[in-house]
Amino acid sequence: MPAERLQKIIARSGMCSRRAAEELIREGRVTVNGQRATLGQSADPATDHIKVDGRRLPASETLRYLLFYKPRGVMTTCEDPEERTTVIDLVRSHVRERIFPVGRLDYHSEGLLLLTNDGELAALVSHPRHGVVREYLVKVKGDLSDGELARLRAGARIEGHLIRPRSVRREGRTKKAGNTWWRIEVTEGRTHEVRELFFRVGHPVQRLKRTAIGPVRDPDMGPGDLRDLLPEELKALRRAIRAPGGGRGKKTSRSPRRA
Repeated sequence: MPAERLQKIIARSGMCSRRAAEELIREGRVTVNGQRATLGQSADPATDHIKVDGRRLPASETLRYLLFYKPRGVMTTCEDPEERTTVIDLVRSHVRERIFPVGRLDYHSEGLLLLTNDGELAALVSHPRHGVVREYLVKVKGDLSDGELARLRAGARIEGHLIRPRSVRREGRTKKAGNTWWRIEVTEGRTHEVRELFFRVGHPVQRLKRTAIGPVRDPDMGPGDLRDLLPEELKALRRAIRAPGGGRGKKTSRSPRRA
């Protein structure tokens, strides 16, 4: 096997994303054949002894790509110091590989979430510069005036970054209290960004569902459903990463299946 960049080898092992692997190298926590590694260094996992924090890098696992419908009240992490339920807790009995969630979906939100042990793909999907579109269905308090909608579409500066929705459209009114449903697309993937955008125009979010990640969507999935990505979905996701502005998926009536 030809030599590869260390961060790519570490990410492919399923230990962490490539970006996190770069941080491990910078912090001096990675060694190759007993010598402290440097960022940009290459190695051959078949012949070189690569260790992280003094432990031999685990052998590369079979790559898994899973679609999970995260319920509300679940942490999008591998573990939680407050011992709240995590997405990994919910899927551990179905998956042998050491997988991790791709990107963020906050505790009170629900919807589609990618789980994988492919650190390289995870980093590409998660990073804003690759423009993978996330679509959300959002119920907010009240209704937006034309001026408020214009402000929402103009975006807002959140955590030092200008967040501007790719698209926003009204989906309908609720039967009670005159609240409304909206469908919104964003490409940043920052924590609470959709909630913050609506809050800034005076309409707090009451319920939030992620309905698509790039071209990947499945309207038949419900809380707790888990399935492998279909080969064509994975190919479409990779194309969306390369394409400017990410991708927007096609609806499918395919029923979810358990992993």
